Amino acid sequence: MDIFSMMENQVGVFLLIFTRMSGICVAAPIFGSRNLPAYAKAGLSLALTYVIFPLVFQADMHIPAQIPPYVFLVFKEFIVGLLIGFVCSMVFHAVQMTGNLLDMQIGFGIVNTIDPMSGQQIPLVGNFKYILALLTFLSVNGHHVLLSALFSSFRMVPLTQVQLQPQLAGIFVDLVSNMFILAFKISLPVLVAIILTDVALGILARTMPQMNIFVVGIPGKIIIGIFALSLALPFYILFLEVAFNGMYSDMYHLLSKLR
Repeated sequence: MDIFSMMENQVGVFLLIFTRMSGICVAAPIFGSRNLPAYAKAGLSLALTYVIFPLVFQADMHIPAQIPPYVFLVFKEFIVGLLIGFVCSMVFHAVQMTGNLLDMQIGFGIVNTIDPMSGQQIPLVGNFKYILALLTFLSVNGHHVLLSALFSSFRMVPLTQVQLQPQLAGIFVDLVSNMFILAFKISLPVLVAIILTDVALGILARTMPQMNIFVVGIPGKIIIGIFALSLALPFYILFLEVAFNGMYSDMYHLLSKLR
């Protein structure tokens, strides 16, 4: 192999690694934040590619010389990084869904704030839980595990050997259903308190018809909801750690199905 062919092969491998790194910077939490400049994401992907390239590159690795097959390889490598970031973001989507549900029940449904990570309007309690989930993710070194999984993906799914199999559809259905179950589990303590409050207000309305339950009920549900939310907060942190462990398992399970 002459020098030109060897350099051409190295450049092709480098671009494939860079594409997989770029995919995770699009969908993963923290790395895919919208308030993170595109130049910073590209620089991070380039730095990670520079680090992992000597560990991944092999002289006998075959890179197609034609443009269409190589573009297809680039597309598959980007999909791998995108899938890793998507699996990591499912827990945070569940947290946002929990915030939507709780805000509607507590009475904060009309209060929205701008989330700098996604650039969208999210409810008040949802924003609080989302920021708390991000801080917990960083405190348990979740971003380190995310990068470790990305590096391990080159061992589990080598370059040019990505296979997009039909079984991925079932895995995605399970991930989305688990997201709804996770959101319900997180919101369950506060929802039970709100339901008991509604029952108490209904009994009070039947026993004391002269009392304006609408005026009393709205601030009462807010107070009960915030009180229940504060009581469930320590368990919420512990539950997030369990959810992150499940997220890591789902990530590696998905990688095992890409080859």
